[in-house]
Amino acid sequence: MDREMMNQHIGKTIRVDRGGPESRSGKLLAVFEDHFVLLTESDGVVYYKTNHVRSITESSKDDMKFGLKVPDKFDYKTAENFLKLLEGIRFQWVKINRGGSESLEGVLSDVNKNFASLIVKEEVVRFSMKHIRNISYGLMIKKSKKEDSGKSSSNDQNNNDHDKEENKNKDENEDKD
Repeated sequence: MDREMMNQHIGKTIRVDRGGPESRSGKLLAVFEDHFVLLTESDGVVYYKTNHVRSITESSKDDMKFGLKVPDKFDYKTAENFLKLLEGIRFQWVKINRGGSESLEGVLSDVNKNFASLIVKEEVVRFSMKHIRNISYGLMIKKSKKEDSGKSSSNDQNNNDHDKEENKNKDENEDKD
């Protein structure tokens, strides 16, 4: 993807790739030399290498919904290129290649121009830099209670029942004192 073209979409909600395991929708936060930053609802901040992206979709009617409010001073890692980005998130828990069989999670332990090393359980896995399509390191925005209120579930009812039971037990214990 061309950097100049990507810069036109900063602040907009886009879909990366048309489908498949790497496809995500989110708000484009920034564009750099060889990667861009996408804030997604489910995966948080995802860094995509531009040479692996096949397409970018923007709704002509601006009807792609983004359900998160991005704080004014939302802080995420930035770097002029992908290698420097990875150097900046060393020793963080990361997920490489969000979907598909090449997805891998672990602690990023070492980075150079040829590979990135992840500690995965009791193994050290070296991942070829040219095969990393995207990476995230757990930076997410939580939905506010107001945004979640429309999604009432039986789980909410169970939590309310649990709270009522807990308060009842507390009252009974206070009566005994």
